[in-house]
Amino acid sequence: MSLIKSISGIRGTIGGKVNDNLTPLDVVKFASAFGTWLQNTQNKKNLTLVIGRDARISGEMVSSLVTATLQGLGINVVDLGLSTTPTVEIMVPELNADGGIILTASHNPKQWNALKLLNGKGEFISGDDGAKVLALAESEDFNYAEVDDLGKYETRDDAFDIHIQQILDLPMVDVEAIKAKKFKIVLDAVNSTGGIAIPMLLDKLGCETIKLYCEPNGQFPHNPEPLKEHLGDICELVKKEKADLGIVVDPDVDRLALIDEKGEMFGEEYTLVAVADYLLKHKKGVAISNLSSSRALRDVARSHDSEYFASAVGEVNVVNLMKEKNAVIGGEGNGGIIYPDLHYGRDSLVGAALFLTHLAKEDKTVSQLRVGYPEYFMGKKKIELTPEINVDDILTKMEKEYQNEEVSTVDGVKIDFEKNWVHLRKSNTEPIIRIYTEAHSQEEADKLGDDIIAKIKSLI
Repeated sequence: MSLIKSISGIRGTIGGKVNDNLTPLDVVKFASAFGTWLQNTQNKKNLTLVIGRDARISGEMVSSLVTATLQGLGINVVDLGLSTTPTVEIMVPELNADGGIILTASHNPKQWNALKLLNGKGEFISGDDGAKVLALAESEDFNYAEVDDLGKYETRDDAFDIHIQQILDLPMVDVEAIKAKKFKIVLDAVNSTGGIAIPMLLDKLGCETIKLYCEPNGQFPHNPEPLKEHLGDICELVKKEKADLGIVVDPDVDRLALIDEKGEMFGEEYTLVAVADYLLKHKKGVAISNLSSSRALRDVARSHDSEYFASAVGEVNVVNLMKEKNAVIGGEGNGGIIYPDLHYGRDSLVGAALFLTHLAKEDKTVSQLRVGYPEYFMGKKKIELTPEINVDDILTKMEKEYQNEEVSTVDGVKIDFEKNWVHLRKSNTEPIIRIYTEAHSQEEADKLGDDIIAKIKSLI
């Protein structure tokens, strides 16, 4: 069991001892720190925060603790109840709120929960701001409101309707084209809030939805991370039902995985690739992903006479680079679609709507669409080093060793070769170098990883 405090929020397992796990006292302390930081930075009274939660078992308890703490600080709370990460992000500016808290541990198992922190734009707070919140939590320098100044509390039950309508109103979402196809779709929502939101969207798009694990009770029927090894049930059901495709989302609905009509994975890296292909075909511009995402996005961008740039790993870093480059589309290779015409956050709902528009207009099956994209395979390895070895020195030596290649040091060391790449990142918690590779075959990707490990060992 553990408690992870980071600049993006606090995450931990429910129960156990204070400061070791996500206990009620830890929830109260961190909610107090975020609320106090907002009060210190906003030149106004009567602050309002939007909160929402996924369906995990501890959600109601954690939500009650957060709500009462914020009210105790004199902050008004608008509670969306069962919601999704992108829905909370959209509702913060929609309600002119001063920030938000999403109660979700994303793809972690059911014993985990977390507080994810949003600014007044409905975007994750910056690293600098997160560090200030952490410092406040450590100092416990809180000043709670007197009885006449307690925050007010209200609920909203229209957030999904607002979110979905904003998606339907997007010019690049062709509702009529999707309706004409009458897609039959199997949905695996891992018994969380995607089981509420995604069917509402698909119904508006004229699709038939076959629900699998769509009861929002927090009892995850399989590991909630949408990876191939966890998705055997939906792959079988897509084939059995002769569906056009399968849609898989994680518990907070910010990651989108797709299954083709044959019951095969579309590939988590290729959700973003397909959506970018559609958007850049109609508007030349910039596509962004992180350094550990597939080269296929770069290839597709170039095929549309558009540019591609890579950020450091992490959603905040992707968003910052998207804003800097005024990107048309961005995201992460884990199925996270960020469409700035809607908002700067990973959003499975808008991702699904854009993908279905693309599929309808191309008049292809999902497998036919997938065949049209460059074929890449990824490998992931790590090399453990003794504690006395300086990982930064090793990375510097690797940068020098491959100085004649295209090298990026934005986040660790990434070496782009002509036909493949390797990305080396150090662990923040142990003397380990994580090694990500990509090539045109799995064997080549794995061999590149082994070759890089051998090179690192020769430099120690």
